[in-house]
Amino acid sequence: MRAWWAVCLTAVLAVWATASGVAVAADSARAGQDVEQSVEFRSGGVTLHGTVTAPAGTAGVRRPGVVLVHGAGPETRAKYRAEVRAMARAGFVVLSYDKRTAGYSLTRRSYAQLAGDALAGVRLLHGRADVDPRKVGLWGFSEGGWVVPLAASRSAQVSYVVLVGASGVSPARQSAWSAENSLRHEGVAGSLLGTVSVTGTRFLADAGLLAEADYDPLPALRRVHQPVLALWGEDRKSPPAESAVAIEEALGEGGNTDVTLRFFPYADHKLHTSSDGFQRGEQLVPGYVDTMAAWVAGHGHRMNDALPHQVRRSHALAPLPEYQAPAVQTAAFVLMVVSFAAYLLGELVRSLRRRPCAPGAGWAPRWLAAAGLATLLCFLGYFAFVAMTLTPGPMLGNRPVLWLILQLLTAATALTAVATGVNWWRVRASVPGRTNARLGLLGLTSALFLPWALFWGLATP
Repeated sequence: MRAWWAVCLTAVLAVWATASGVAVAADSARAGQDVEQSVEFRSGGVTLHGTVTAPAGTAGVRRPGVVLVHGAGPETRAKYRAEVRAMARAGFVVLSYDKRTAGYSLTRRSYAQLAGDALAGVRLLHGRADVDPRKVGLWGFSEGGWVVPLAASRSAQVSYVVLVGASGVSPARQSAWSAENSLRHEGVAGSLLGTVSVTGTRFLADAGLLAEADYDPLPALRRVHQPVLALWGEDRKSPPAESAVAIEEALGEGGNTDVTLRFFPYADHKLHTSSDGFQRGEQLVPGYVDTMAAWVAGHGHRMNDALPHQVRRSHALAPLPEYQAPAVQTAAFVLMVVSFAAYLLGELVRSLRRRPCAPGAGWAPRWLAAAGLATLLCFLGYFAFVAMTLTPGPMLGNRPVLWLILQLLTAATALTAVATGVNWWRVRASVPGRTNARLGLLGLTSALFLPWALFWGLATP
């Protein structure tokens, strides 16, 4: 009897467990939980780590595959979680991966190398049983909009191309346009706009601190023959109207007419919800992934939108002339810092030794050296901060307070330079030779300082 009860109890537990398992599976299917698999793949001697995400309950079914190609910076797959989930729910098998760190930095990168990484991901999806090899595409966001056409032009395994926030102009030109947009959004007007967006971008590019700065995206686009879907929001990072025209024209010049352009209001650069194109929401803009899924299902259906209004055009940045080249400017900057600092140090030593001032070496040159040194060092720090964050700090009207302080220091440097020169001229006959040398170096430094201040916008409104 005990054995019979034990058998019955076991059967009841088994039935309960099976029913529970079915219920859990049903709940998972209803919830649309994705199936994730960690993967590794090789590209150019580097092992890349990623995740393949597939819709739940698709065993034995071949789905379209898509490889996500990153925007600029040390991007990881975690930054694309919203896109991955939405695309998996729409029926895609999605490969997201961490961008390479070897050979990729602020000063060194190769779009051709990144295209090779993307193609390695395409080959991985082609080898999967749950992926339709006739429908494996590349999705490129921002910087990926330069990388993906290169990859697609090199491989027939790429079936389609989706571009999000892509730029039809060079990285330097885009960066300048984007920086000015951000500063204007912060309420900035005046010379700082040009200093950061145009002068700063061109200087960094010529100094090699903006890799691939002058890359021309159009030749690669002319070699792309796969269907292309290009999408933009109310973009403040890439000029949307200009880019759409440039991309469509380049594809057409190469004979590609299967091109669809779509624009989404209330969306930012990455097609996340946004009220102004700057602030990014957590959600993807409605209709974005559905549009992509419908388009992949039938490439030939063109549904182009009218071009959006673009407040300002971008402008090509001319290379700096030789006398303003980064190496020349760096040498001049170091010379000015050393000269101003050396004069102040000499005055400190003289004061500690209680030696009297030489004729012509009174208050004016001391204030000149102090104001000049403060301007140089503070400018370096403030420019680096604004260039990296595009945040101007406290504002007074439409002028950043710190920029106004730098301009006042520049004016003080110029005025004390004039005062130093006048005083020195008046007492030149009685000035000792050593003092003449120190004041002469200070005068040379002042002569370098004024054009430097004009170049960087410190002496303009």
